[in-house]
Amino acid sequence: MTAENTWTRWPSREALGGAGITRPRRLLAWAVRAVALGALLWSATTDGQVHGWTAAAAGATVVAVTALTAWGFYRTTLAHRLAPSLALAVSLLAAGAFAHLTGFGTAAQVIWCACGIGALERLPLAAALPVTWACFQAYATVGDGPWPAALATTVGLAVGGYALRLDAEARGTAQRLLAQERAARAAEAETAALAERARIAREIHDVLAHSLSAQMVHLEAARLLIERGADREQILERVVAARGMARDGLAETRQALSALRGELTPVEDFLKELVDRTDGADVVVTGERRALPAEASQAVRRVAQEALTNVGKHAQGARVRIHLDYGPGQVALQVRDSGGRRGELAGTGSGYGLLGMRERAELLGGSLEAGPGEEGFVVTLKVPG
Repeated sequence: MTAENTWTRWPSREALGGAGITRPRRLLAWAVRAVALGALLWSATTDGQVHGWTAAAAGATVVAVTALTAWGFYRTTLAHRLAPSLALAVSLLAAGAFAHLTGFGTAAQVIWCACGIGALERLPLAAALPVTWACFQAYATVGDGPWPAALATTVGLAVGGYALRLDAEARGTAQRLLAQERAARAAEAETAALAERARIAREIHDVLAHSLSAQMVHLEAARLLIERGADREQILERVVAARGMARDGLAETRQALSALRGELTPVEDFLKELVDRTDGADVVVTGERRALPAEASQAVRRVAQEALTNVGKHAQGARVRIHLDYGPGQVALQVRDSGGRRGELAGTGSGYGLLGMRERAELLGGSLEAGPGEEGFVVTLKVPG
């Protein structure tokens, strides 16, 4: 921070406000105010060159004007309004002069000291120092004690006022940091909520996309068979298969909901159930079996489902080998088919299945590769786990 900014910078609004002040310090501040007000009232009743109702009226005027001006000074400095703040500070100086001229010497000294400390605490230093100097000069001039005592008193008051300024700035900085930390936590919680929503959306999309795509394959086949005049048994076989896929889709949806609750079955058990429902498929598991993170486990399951669906579309009659390997720090899934005839429904579907799986793998810091192998097609997924 440059020297120019140091001299012209206002104390922060957090520093000038009352937020963050502990209860003991708040009680101490009110005690100081009460002492100052008591000194004013005592002076109004004991000092003065006049007595009776005239003294009471003059004293009440001094106290009321001082209180209203001090309140206005607090509000204008809180709003960082320099001209009104300086005008009110000058008004406090004038109120002290009026009290002194009417014989309320103690009240005048209290007003000047409070004004000097308040200016040093709440105004930019370039504006505070002249006001503070004027207040303390007036205090020292009208004092009855020796000048060394007056000098020591004014220096002590100045040091105290600046200490109050530094303390308020430290409290204001703490308040800003606390507000920033709360905002960061709120943003983090919102980000986590959005990430969780995205994860739920991916799970629902993957389950529905796989299930509905498989049902569409069989229903489209049934439609083609009807158009070609096929016999009833062939059409019924496709309809029954579609119904089975709907049933499996419902089970997968329930499983996805269980996964979102953290209730996942082991991946190898899922793959065995998957190949049991697929003709010509088998599964091999190598490596030391262990529980996988939920996202990695779901990625393995979805890629296996998508790969088997694609085999049914593009390589009918092929043998499929699923290999799950628990390696150090990662898990790898390979789905390899032996090649087969292109199905009549190869053109159905959106074509984004493997692309979505690749995006899922990359979000987890893994990879997915798909392409022709020695005989048929190979899909390889690697994710941390």
